[in-house]
Amino acid sequence: MAASDSSFEIADAGLAGLGIRRVQWADQSMPVLASIRDRFARERPLDGLRIGACQHVTTETANLMRTLQAGGAEVALCASNPLSTQDDVAAALVHEYGAATYAINGEDSEVYYDHIESVLNTRPQLTIDDGADLVSTLHTDRTDVIGDVLGGTEETTTGVIRLRAMAEQGVLKYPIVAVNEAMTKHMFDNRYGTGQSTIDGLVRATNILLAGRNVVVGGYGWCGRGLASRAAGMGAHVIVTEVDPVRALEALMDGFRVMPMQEAASVGHVFVTVTGDKHVIDRPHFEAMPDGAILANSGHFDIEINIEALEDMAVEVDEARPFVDEYRLADGRRIFLLAQGRLINLAAAEGHPASVMDMSFANQALAIEYLASNAGDLAPDVYDVSGDIDRRVATLKLEAMGVAIDTLTEEQAAYLSGWQEGT
Repeated sequence: MAASDSSFEIADAGLAGLGIRRVQWADQSMPVLASIRDRFARERPLDGLRIGACQHVTTETANLMRTLQAGGAEVALCASNPLSTQDDVAAALVHEYGAATYAINGEDSEVYYDHIESVLNTRPQLTIDDGADLVSTLHTDRTDVIGDVLGGTEETTTGVIRLRAMAEQGVLKYPIVAVNEAMTKHMFDNRYGTGQSTIDGLVRATNILLAGRNVVVGGYGWCGRGLASRAAGMGAHVIVTEVDPVRALEALMDGFRVMPMQEAASVGHVFVTVTGDKHVIDRPHFEAMPDGAILANSGHFDIEINIEALEDMAVEVDEARPFVDEYRLADGRRIFLLAQGRLINLAAAEGHPASVMDMSFANQALAIEYLASNAGDLAPDVYDVSGDIDRRVATLKLEAMGVAIDTLTEEQAAYLSGWQEGT
C-alpha cells in the first residue's frame, strides 16, 4: 500500500532510514555538488523559487534536490521512468529532506502521469526534466501552468532530441538548457556511467559470463562508446551497429566489428540498444536470432526494442528470473528480454556511480542558478551549457580528486591569441 497525502506519494515511509544511509553514502562521492551546496546555502541564489523535477529517483538525485533546497528553492520531484525509482530514497526525500516526492517503483503508466500532474500542481517556475515528459505534458495537457515557468533543464539525449524538435516547430514556450550537451556530462556520465552501469544491470539480471560472447551494441554515441569498451574489457566480442557513417567508422577504428543489425542478429548472443530511436531491434531481427539471445535496452524509453512484435511472435511468455522474461517462439527458440525493455542499468541495478553523477548534477545545479538570473533574457529555445560552467565543473572535480594541471604563461596566452608570430 502506498503512503500518500497531497504533498507526496511513495511506496513505504518505513524505508526512510535505509534511504538516508544510502543518500549519505552517495554524497561521499559527490564532492563537486557538495561544494556547490555549501555555496548555495550561503548565497541562496534560488530563494523562493519553485522547482519541478522529473528524474530518476536515486541517491544521486536526492543529493541534487538537497542542493537546490540549500539554495532556497522549494522542490517537487516525480520519477522519469516507472522502474527507476529507489523506494527507500523516495521515503528519505519525503521524511528526512522535506521534498515533495511522487514516485513508486513499478508504477503503471497512469500513475506515472498522475505523478507528473502532481509536480505540475505545485506550479513550478523552473523545470528539470529527464526525457522531456514533464515539458511535453506542460505544453499539451497543462498549459494552465506554463505561464509561471521561467526556464528549465534537460538531462538526456532523448529529451534533447524531443526539445529541439519542439523548438524547430515553434511550440517550445520557454528556454531550456541542454545539460546533456555539457562535455562534463556526456563524456563522463554517458560514456563511463552508462558503460559501467549497463554492464552492471545486465550481469545482475542474468549472471552470465560476457567473455567469449558476441555482444551487439546498437548505437555508437557516447553511451555506445562506453558500453562497447567495457564489454570488450570483460572479454566480449563486440559488434556495433550504426546509421551514422562517421560513428560507424570510429567504431571500426576503435577495433570493433561493424555491420547492419540484420546481419548482427544472426550471430549475436547479447544485444543492447543505446540509440534514443525507435524499433532498433525489430521483427526481422527476432526472426534471425539464435536460441537464447538476450535483449536489453539502455536508451531512455522502452521503444528501442519492438516489444509488441516480440509478443506477437511468442507462443508463451514466462518470467525466467527477476527482470528476465522468456519469450518462446513457435519454432522453439527462446529470446530473453531484460527489464521489460526499460533502462536495464536503473531497473536491474543502481544506475550510474555517484562520482560521475557528481558532474552531471553539478551542471544541473549551476544551469538552474544561471536560469534563475537570466531566463528573462532568453528566447524560448534549447541552449547548450556554457563553456564557463563546463570548465568550472571540470576544475572542481580535478581539485576534489587532488589533481593539479598546468596554466598558461603570459607568453603562451599571448601566442594563442595572436597571429603575427609565425615560422
